[in-house]
Amino acid sequence: MSIATASTATPAVDVTADERTQRLERAEQAWGERLAADPANGRLVVAAAGTAQGSVATRVRAGRHEWLIDEPAALAGDDAGTSPVEAALGALLACQTVVYRLYAQRLGLTIDSLELRAEGDLDVRGLFGADDVRPGLAGIEIVVDIDGPHEAEQFDELRRVVDAHCPVHDLFSNPTPVTSRLA
Repeated sequence: MSIATASTATPAVDVTADERTQRLERAEQAWGERLAADPANGRLVVAAAGTAQGSVATRVRAGRHEWLIDEPAALAGDDAGTSPVEAALGALLACQTVVYRLYAQRLGLTIDSLELRAEGDLDVRGLFGADDVRPGLAGIEIVVDIDGPHEAEQFDELRRVVDAHCPVHDLFSNPTPVTSRLA
């Protein structure tokens, strides 16, 4: 499955607000019980695997899901999937959505609609070997369009809580040790 466009992606299941509330409450209760029994239960191992395909594409597998990540032709790809950096921004937005839903529920806030956009500046000179240019994003801006029956200040507080507790936001915001080795 390619995640290049919404038209090729598997659509999310529609749920009612009540069904979402029930799912969030069940998840929070179950995790609360696990963590109360033993805080070590909160430690998870998250994994993905990738296989090179085509010119520079990667077939990624995580759990029971599989998708293709590729580069546009200008970066030697076939444009058969979203780029690695776009996928990282997508992961950030997806994680933010989860945490917005979770903490809105926890704080008693109703979200009628939620749309997020992320944008970052990338200087490809770093990719192509310039030692004085960072190969990653220089910065990321997330714009959150949230609507509901609450004051803007309440949603801004929710935004601060989400940013503080979103695991993928943390990956981008704080140094995370990364090691690599040959198999």
